[in-house]
Amino acid sequence: MTVSSEQAPRRVALVTLGCARNEVDSEELAGRLAADGWELVDDAADADAIVVNTCGFVEQAKKDSVDTLLEAADLKAAGRPRAVVAVGCLAERYGDQLAESLPEADAVLGFDDYADIGARLRRIVAGVPHVPHAPRDRRLLLPVTPVERGAVPVALPGHAQEPDLPEGVAPASGPRVVRRRLGNGPSAPLKLASGCDRRCAFCAIPAFRGSFVSRRPSDLLDEARWLAEHGVRELVLVSENSTSYGKDLGDLRLLETLLPELAAVEGIDWVRVSYLQPAETRPSLVEVIATTPGIAPYFDLSFQHASATVLRRMRRFGGTESFLDLLASARALAPLAGARSNVIVGFPGETEDDLEELERFLVAARLDAVGVFGYSDEDGTEAATYDGKLADDVVRERVERVSALVEELTSQRAEDRIGETVEVLVEAVVDSEDGLVVEGRAVHQAPEVDGSTLLVAGGLDLADLRVGSLVTAEVVSSDGVDLAAVPRGLVR
Repeated sequence: MTVSSEQAPRRVALVTLGCARNEVDSEELAGRLAADGWELVDDAADADAIVVNTCGFVEQAKKDSVDTLLEAADLKAAGRPRAVVAVGCLAERYGDQLAESLPEADAVLGFDDYADIGARLRRIVAGVPHVPHAPRDRRLLLPVTPVERGAVPVALPGHAQEPDLPEGVAPASGPRVVRRRLGNGPSAPLKLASGCDRRCAFCAIPAFRGSFVSRRPSDLLDEARWLAEHGVRELVLVSENSTSYGKDLGDLRLLETLLPELAAVEGIDWVRVSYLQPAETRPSLVEVIATTPGIAPYFDLSFQHASATVLRRMRRFGGTESFLDLLASARALAPLAGARSNVIVGFPGETEDDLEELERFLVAARLDAVGVFGYSDEDGTEAATYDGKLADDVVRERVERVSALVEELTSQRAEDRIGETVEVLVEAVVDSEDGLVVEGRAVHQAPEVDGSTLLVAGGLDLADLRVGSLVTAEVVSSDGVDLAAVPRGLVR
């Protein structure tokens, strides 16, 4: 892919909303745009085009995406940029419906537009109207049988490869992954797979992300090496369902093989697995995560609830006892392992007994972090058709009740870690008026969602630490889910 002399350089700002999977997709778009002659800028006011990578998961995320597009349109009205473009999950999910309801956006692009994003953007900036796609169920684009999916050409954001990209865009040898880093922190997401084959009653993601498709191990290892060369020290493996990795490649236990290989990549200190489905989390995977050097002993388990009755209505499996057994098996191998989850309260038909069962589980589970979400109908989902809907004020009350419990429990869990020796990855070093502030994350804390660890004087000289330093530290205090720790030794 080369830039012709007829292609005038353009400036583009990428704004990313939502999850770490979207972050990978934005970096693919950045790689494609840079290879096509676009200059990436941080300040949207300096751009010819603003590309907003939207989130379409839940109602609040949709609102945030629309608000961001409207803010970009306000900048355009003030004279810069020349175009505002929506991409990402909200754009893919609603297509021409979003374009009609949001005329402030100059174009709405779907996943199928990503491969030619540079040309699409040039035409939009030039004032050529773009015809948005009609929404469709992307699960229907691939065979039902997972092992037959690899031969079908379907747009999969975050999976792109080009053999002829300019040097510096992605790995220098082999099939080069299309990616340009948009940040410079020591942690970066690495997309394992896209899509999901589960049919959870509350979730619309499979319809617009499609069926589950794994990336090849060789592609992941190439990208991991490239990320390490660009200063990354922690890989966060992301997907809609990491426990399904490899099933379409003919090996459901391929993740257990891949993880030690990723951990062995030179320059990588931690490999963290996210988005584990409890019903698919097999003992062999628990063992690899808990005992392999370089793999963070960290279990991001999507429990969603603990009442067996509610879980069955959600089209999910398990319950309090099986979930506690899973956590116990992990902690038997790694007693200091981190564990987090998300739960939905107020699901249709949820009784007071169901809620109390969830609370009983949360008390016993000793999780480091828990996201609490109130149920709301999502377009096209089975749960939207259910009876037994709870009133909005009841859902809000239950969210507040469980959130208060979670805040208390996670604060206690953090306090229980006082006296532990943990590894900490330094993410920020700031010379403030009050002295040097060094902050990072302990190995049980995932980026952005699980709190942070402040390194305090008393051990190593804080002035010797840099962003990306890895230290051992003794936890001396806690504040909510956040920790303070004295650095004792420099690992790297």
